[in-house]
Amino acid sequence: MANLYSETSRAERVNQNLVPKEETIKFLLDYSKALSVIDYNKMKFEALLN
Repeated sequence: MANLYSETSRAERVNQNLVPKEETIKFLLDYSKALSVIDYNKMKFEALLN
């Protein structure tokens, strides 16, 4: 399994349609910054701080 991930991508195997848009990256980064996970007595609570 490690051998599969250690290879570099070859140009002919990379699909250019899979490149994310800048809006998508910004949305995911903003979402991850706003997400707060709180551990309390072996329970996890997720809070979105927006």
